[in-house]
Amino acid sequence: MEFSGVTLWMAIGFVFAAYSVIGNDSIQTLGTFLASNKERFKWYTLWGAASLAMIFTLLYGWYFYNGDIAYERLTQIPFQEIQWYHAMAPVVLLLLTRIGIPVSTTFLVLSAFATTVVLEKVLVKSIVGYGVAAFSAYFIWIIISRYIDEKTKLNPENIKRWRVAQWITSGWLFFAWLQHDMANIAVFLPRQLTFGDLIVVMVVTVGLLGYIFYRQGGKIQDVVLDKQGTRYVRSATFINVIYACILYIFKELNDLPMSTTWVFVGLLAGRELAIAKNMVDYKFEYVFPIIAKDFGKMMLGLGVSVAIVLLIHYYIVPNGLYPITITIGQ
Repeated sequence: MEFSGVTLWMAIGFVFAAYSVIGNDSIQTLGTFLASNKERFKWYTLWGAASLAMIFTLLYGWYFYNGDIAYERLTQIPFQEIQWYHAMAPVVLLLLTRIGIPVSTTFLVLSAFATTVVLEKVLVKSIVGYGVAAFSAYFIWIIISRYIDEKTKLNPENIKRWRVAQWITSGWLFFAWLQHDMANIAVFLPRQLTFGDLIVVMVVTVGLLGYIFYRQGGKIQDVVLDKQGTRYVRSATFINVIYACILYIFKELNDLPMSTTWVFVGLLAGRELAIAKNMVDYKFEYVFPIIAKDFGKMMLGLGVSVAIVLLIHYYIVPNGLYPITITIGQ
């Protein structure tokens, strides 16, 4: 590998984090893109479009942030020698992803590195993000669902326009999301990467992204598919724009990481409640079990994250339970 002095645990942590973060969190940004385009385009066409956005985001961050692909999201979490317990977090995330649980990758991965004070700040920012997304989506969709029937069949010309809009906004949203969640992968790497390092990161992340598209998002895609109208191109476009705007606002707020999963679940919750309020045949008793299920999964991820923090800070570190460091690069 190109990384200077890369250790075994650094390599394992990076690969598992890349797969887990892309597999779990990318559905937030690419789920509606997949759902509304999979019948019209081959998986590798969609993968190619997403890969261009991925490569652009990595290059942009590396060039304009002095080799930092995390967009300065890790300024309060300095680089440290990777140990086995750091790599444990993305492995747990991978297991939860495989059974379709949309937990927060930010809490699960960064909890192994951050102090309890930093993690508390990240939690507060994520809670605020959930609330802002839920209220924003609720009031916006109260208006949208009254005046626009997202299920109405569009004429071919309008479908083309909306599809172009959806592809553009999907790229914008993917870019905005990566500016937040790339920190969950980059935390295993030096904060400033060489160009060779960057190429390795691109190859790994683009390859894993292809696998996710090949599997049509995997089981985690159900979080998107069980919501009203997410397969429709207009719905997907509206979701993209609102979600991207919220992520941009919180990126500019401060340099702390945050859980984009919480923001996404909050957005879908507010949207579902608004649709239920305006639709005759879609009642609140149908919505609350869906919202409660997603919220419960978020709490499960938070609980696991807290357990990891307590295990590391109060048992592993005090007792010096470290492995022999194995260097596999120069």
